[in-house]
Amino acid sequence: MSEPSFGNPEIVEIETDILLVGGGMAACGAAYEAKRWAGDKVKITLVDKAAMDRSGAVAMGLSAINTYLGQNTPEDYCRYVSADLMGITRDDLVYDVGRHVDDSVHLFEEWGLPIWKEMEGGRVDGASWQKAGGLSLKDGGKPVRSGKWQIMINGEGYKPIVAEAAKKALGMENIYERVFIVKYLLDANNPNQIAGAVGFSVREHKLYVFKAKAILNVAGGAVNVFRPRTTGEGMGRVWYPVWNAGSTYAMAAEVGAELTMMENRFVPTRFKDGYGPVGAWFLLFKSKATNAFGEDYVVKNADMLTAFAPYDKAVVVPSCLRNHAMLKEMKDGRGPILMDTPTAMKKLAETLTPKEVKHLEAEAWEDFLDMCIGQAGVWAGLNIRPEQQVSELMPTEPYLLGSHSGCCGIWVSGPADIAPPEWQWGYNRMTTVKGLFTAGDGVGASGHKFSSGSHAEGRIAGKNMVKFCLDNADFKPSLKGDIKAITEEIYRPVRNYFEHKDKTTAEDINPFYITPRMFQMRLQKIMDEYVAGVATYYQTNAEMLKRATHYLTMLKEDSVNMRAKDLHELMRAWENYHRLWTGEAHMRHIQFREETRYPGFYYRADYPNLDDANWKVFVNSRFDPETKTWALKKVPHKDLVPKVYGAAKH
Repeated sequence: MSEPSFGNPEIVEIETDILLVGGGMAACGAAYEAKRWAGDKVKITLVDKAAMDRSGAVAMGLSAINTYLGQNTPEDYCRYVSADLMGITRDDLVYDVGRHVDDSVHLFEEWGLPIWKEMEGGRVDGASWQKAGGLSLKDGGKPVRSGKWQIMINGEGYKPIVAEAAKKALGMENIYERVFIVKYLLDANNPNQIAGAVGFSVREHKLYVFKAKAILNVAGGAVNVFRPRTTGEGMGRVWYPVWNAGSTYAMAAEVGAELTMMENRFVPTRFKDGYGPVGAWFLLFKSKATNAFGEDYVVKNADMLTAFAPYDKAVVVPSCLRNHAMLKEMKDGRGPILMDTPTAMKKLAETLTPKEVKHLEAEAWEDFLDMCIGQAGVWAGLNIRPEQQVSELMPTEPYLLGSHSGCCGIWVSGPADIAPPEWQWGYNRMTTVKGLFTAGDGVGASGHKFSSGSHAEGRIAGKNMVKFCLDNADFKPSLKGDIKAITEEIYRPVRNYFEHKDKTTAEDINPFYITPRMFQMRLQKIMDEYVAGVATYYQTNAEMLKRATHYLTMLKEDSVNMRAKDLHELMRAWENYHRLWTGEAHMRHIQFREETRYPGFYYRADYPNLDDANWKVFVNSRFDPETKTWALKKVPHKDLVPKVYGAAKH
């Protein structure tokens, strides 16, 4: 295509009251709830890089809802989340999700999501319980639990069902799909107040400029910041959604929002090469993971784990410590790590009829067809039948997120009735930038929300955004910065391509620009080798982090030289710019926290122990948009719920 048609987009200006940036579970929850409270008094607009029906972490589907309290209490939930995240969480935020999450799950069922039920005669899957005369959860139906917090669903259509409710609430005329927001803009007249957002269509030559009184920043977590284990033809095979580029963290940081716990990351253990989920095999099928010699490595290494509280008090061994035990076996030469699926299936056959066993096997396969169809392909390609043969497990590369088994994200104001005064500054889930809210992966120090909790947290934020707009009815956003200059910045990769593409015979090899793909590889190499990736068995130290700082600084300088030959590549360029910001924040936090808080997720080899005396604190950071400098600090931790975890079960 020619430069004039590509590099000079039509500028579309849109004024609204509330702007929802993202289309995942949190955005859908916010859309549904905000409209309930706004009526026609507040205009709500949603903009999504993808299409809402298949956007976000639930895009392919799920076979379980991982957060449903039922008979459990919000206090129980706080203890569980805190224990798994090594004792440092915001109890006010976690409790707030816990007391609201079941209502979202009840809505999902009302909208048509099939949820398994326990009934007379045994388990009935989500497609059959109504015919058998069962009750909905809201009316007293009993879900099939795969764990204390998890319930089983038939979830291939999970996201379209939830998205339909959000689209119906807002109306498609207020939803912009396939538009990638890349920058937030502060207000020209009010310091530290959000006023708008700028992005571009990934399908048409249009630049969108939104003005808004309040913005919900829910663009997901971060994937492909670290070099993945998969190579060659499997390059795109990762665990979390490949399109999650850390935009939530990067765009918030750029406008000065305070981040928290960005040192935290999640390193899930998954089926090797396919990244298939293991939760259902552990919880529903009661499968065991062992080293190559059939030994339960968590039991075997129990003494080693006691050095890291709350191992000795937690009902379930924290996720990072299970990895810690696994990594010891691998480093000591007792790999590979195996999931003993055949024994689990044989054990189940002792108490189930052949028909029930067949049904369970079908559900095991559906688990992957829902969530990770690539795993079924890997097994087929390797001639593995998991009911007959063991499968390898492997810890993955690190992921940055705030809704799953991780808690990095943005520092937000808590609920007025629970949060201490220093954790409140006006509106629930508002960041330290006035009018900028977040939820789901965006909220830091509050993990284990998963899909249902993210939806509930989006609803919490949506309701508070409506109140914010009504309380600030006279505020007229005025964008800081020249839109023409911002347009040039966004389309700089296009200019780079057209100016230099004819200077070499192979346009992908050029001394004047770097392709987004090559830029991503450089970022991943730096993060992998210096910031505790798989290359170093998740280990780093002060000297390695010093080199990472130097290399990331050079990479940021080179970011202005990325090229884009089409809209897809322009999207990739900005995604990788957001990944760079996210990676830098992550690196700076690991550098600041001088202890090993999450063994199994990462190790500070120069500070190998847990140090509660000095480091049982939140680590917060802020990038100053005026001075272009980072500042990090400790923020005191508070236990708002007594941390009595219960008898340990190892």
